[in-house]
Amino acid sequence: MAQDSQTLQGDGISATIVAQGAELVSLQDISGFEFLWQAGPAWRRHSPVLFPIVGRLKGDELRHQGRTYPMTQHGFARDKPFAWAQRGPRSCTLVLTDDADTRTHYPFAFRLAVTYTLDRQQLGVTFDIANTGDEPLPASIGAHPAFNWPLLPDLAKTDYQLIFADDEPAPIRRLKDGLLLKTPQPTPVEGNILALSERLFDEDAVILDRPASNSVRYAAGRGPAIEMAWQGVQELGVWSKPGGASFLCIEPWHGIASPVDFDGDFVDKPGLMLIAPAAKRVLSYQIRLL
Repeated sequence: MAQDSQTLQGDGISATIVAQGAELVSLQDISGFEFLWQAGPAWRRHSPVLFPIVGRLKGDELRHQGRTYPMTQHGFARDKPFAWAQRGPRSCTLVLTDDADTRTHYPFAFRLAVTYTLDRQQLGVTFDIANTGDEPLPASIGAHPAFNWPLLPDLAKTDYQLIFADDEPAPIRRLKDGLLLKTPQPTPVEGNILALSERLFDEDAVILDRPASNSVRYAAGRGPAIEMAWQGVQELGVWSKPGGASFLCIEPWHGIASPVDFDGDFVDKPGLMLIAPAAKRVLSYQIRLL
């Protein structure tokens, strides 16, 4: 692989991570079956890390203490080279810290560490966000792994469903032009099952802004499947490219796009973590191959 990368090997599972964006780019079982979308023309990413925002800010601008800073959708971490802090056969840690470039977009001091660890049939991912500055650190973080959809080419997309650990009766949120619409919508989840189809994403992502579950299974009636679990997050996004693409993203987030009517300072934006000086927040998720 052209980029600086590390391949982890575990019991029945392997994962490849690149330094660019600390991005997971391959997730395979013992037979070499690939679960992760391989960044085709429909979407040129695999599993980007969303930091320091999730979604968009209005006008793609961050406002802080009377100044505005350009900030594109999902933040800059996914496009920055991380440094390797630890590299082993079953785990690795990559680190991004603020520098002159990040401060032109985000005027805060931080240290973001992303750790990948393999266990039996499972990949664990931990986000450790530290405030290294002297003012509260407003931040969001999100995972954005894209899985092949369908996982087996002889199955239809509509053969797959998401099976949540608990019933999900709460309304969902939707986006318009990348911003959060004011009015919640009835959930397409029936009980604990979300039937998958391309039409589900005609209006962009399905956002559970307060999911009852802390895990979900992505499966058809047969063939490989995955189960994702998460800790410390607030929202869950489910997305595929409107119009159809051969991937499904299951995205645990702590943070959400700006509401369409929000015009305030960044520190007041709904959904942010506010991390005190010298403090940190740790969030995590796991992908289990089934």
